Amino acid sequence: MTVSDRTLRAVFLGTPEFAVPSLAAAHRETELVAVLTQPDRPKGRGRQIAAPPVAEHARALGLRVLQPARLKDPAVIGALRELRPDIVITVAYGKIIPREMLDLPPLGCINVHPSLLPKYRGASPIQAAIVAGESETGVTIMYQTAELDAGDIILQHRVPIDDDDTAATLEAKLARAGAEVLVDALALIARGAAPRISQDPTQANYVGKLTKEHGRIEWAKPALDLARLIRAMDPWPSAYTWRRGKLLKIWKARPTNATGEPGVVREVRRGGGFVVGTGTGALLVLDVQPEGGRRMTADEYARGYRLEVGERFGEHV
Repeated sequence: MTVSDRTLRAVFLGTPEFAVPSLAAAHRETELVAVLTQPDRPKGRGRQIAAPPVAEHARALGLRVLQPARLKDPAVIGALRELRPDIVITVAYGKIIPREMLDLPPLGCINVHPSLLPKYRGASPIQAAIVAGESETGVTIMYQTAELDAGDIILQHRVPIDDDDTAATLEAKLARAGAEVLVDALALIARGAAPRISQDPTQANYVGKLTKEHGRIEWAKPALDLARLIRAMDPWPSAYTWRRGKLLKIWKARPTNATGEPGVVREVRRGGGFVVGTGTGALLVLDVQPEGGRRMTADEYARGYRLEVGERFGEHV
């Protein structure tokens, strides 16, 4: 891959595990002169300081790693200018890229985004696609602009959403697909043959950053919608309800044709979970996690926590 008989010099920006396959692809396909990722932060129940996945993998590859608190810091922009990158590659960095950085590389800044833009611009496109009941989503390689996820499209690749996909499993598929399509896009850019396909702003919709509240189960909604929500909130923020004043996470469930009052347990199946009424149909709950406890089957929970037919789940119970 060459531009004027030389390999592309690239800077990579990324933070979570989703970006790691693309980091590996960029390392293979370009001269990767630096990797920028977010600062180390507390992680897990023990709140131990840990490096982001991209930082760990970049160091394992022997790459230069920068972890600035602010991308707008003049020292950061100065350091990047000295590196003279031809292109900047961004994959789930987690912060807005400032104009000074967008204008720096002669071949532009490109981004790997996990949706078929212009659909699902913003911070939670994977979860949004599952919640909406989409049968497919995909990855988009685009040129970055000051407007969020609005740049010209270079390439897209469709990825099916399976009935049992969670946000975690779908993210892994999209991470692999994104890395593969990134390689193709870099080859096109290197040859000066990359297309610029404008997005239709009338088709754009934005999805915000997830909060814990997004996982709250509203039992008056249809069972199918709740089953999708549960898959979309796995692994974070997790779907949850309340029982006897204690939070109960629901990790796995599927809709049934049964009927029942929303939030009320209508059946406890020996060895087969328990059924809760919803606004339309009912939800067969299969895996749960009680407050302060481990993840377990719904059958284990029903027996160990003495769940009974007629009990009601809900925020104020």
